[in-house]
Amino acid sequence: MTARRRTVPVDPMELGRRVRQGERLLGMLVRMPSELLVELAGYVGLDYVVLDAEHGPVDQLALSHHISVAESMGVPVIVRIGALHDALRALDLGAAGIICPHVDSVAEAEALAAAVRYPPRGKRGFAAYTRAGRYGLTSNAEHLAHYADGPLVIAMIESAAGLAAAADIAAVDGIDLLWPGPADLGADLGLLGGDPAPIDQAIDDVRAASDGRVLTICGDEATAAAHFAAGSQLVVYNTQHAVSQLMVRLATALPERSDRGA
Repeated sequence: MTARRRTVPVDPMELGRRVRQGERLLGMLVRMPSELLVELAGYVGLDYVVLDAEHGPVDQLALSHHISVAESMGVPVIVRIGALHDALRALDLGAAGIICPHVDSVAEAEALAAAVRYPPRGKRGFAAYTRAGRYGLTSNAEHLAHYADGPLVIAMIESAAGLAAAADIAAVDGIDLLWPGPADLGADLGLLGGDPAPIDQAIDDVRAASDGRVLTICGDEATAAAHFAAGSQLVVYNTQHAVSQLMVRLATALPERSDRGA
C-alpha cells in the first residue's frame, strides 16, 4: 500500500522569494514563547512571525512546537538566533529565515550568508531527514535543489562599526535585509535613555544605505504605518511591548483599596 502524501501549507522558501521580489510585509516578534500568539498571527493575517532565540527564553523544543503551529496556520517563521552556530538547527526545524545579531563587517556578513546556504554556494551542513526535509520524505537531490537560493537572511546593525559598514553589508550576496536594532545601537552610540532623535537618524541612515531593504520594529499600528511610509520593506511588531503597555493601562482600572501593598 502506497502512503498518501499531503501538501504542506507553508513552503519555507516562499518568504525569501516574496522579499526578494520587493513585497512589503508585516509581522510580529514573539519574545515570550506562546503558540497561541503564533496562531493569532495566522488568524489576523500577518505575513510572518519572528521567534526570539537571542533574548527570549525559547529553546529548541519550543522552537519546534512554534514552527509546527505556524506552519499549520500558513505563517512562515523567522528565527532570531543568539549566535551564528545556532542557525543550522533553526533551519533544520523549518525556519523560513534567520536574523543574526551584531553583524559589524562585510566578513561577518559573508560568514552569515555562507552558514545558511548549502554547498556549493555556502557551508550549511546537509541533512534531508530533518523537519525541513520532511523527515526524509524529500530526496537528497530535491531537498538540495529546493533550498538552493537559501532562506531569508537578515543582518542586524547594532553598533557604530555596523552602521559605518551598512551599505557594504547590504551588498553582500545572500544578505536580504538589514535590521537596525535601536536598543543596541543606542547603547553602543552612548544614546540609550536620552534623546531618541539620533537613534531614529541612525535607523534612517541604515534604510538609505540599503535602499529600503530593512526590517524595522515598532509597538503600534500608527508607528508601523510611519515605518512603511519612510520606506521600510518589512515591519515587525514588538508584541511584548504592546502586551506590557496594555497591562499597564488595564491596571489603572483597579480601585484604590486601603489594603493595597499590605
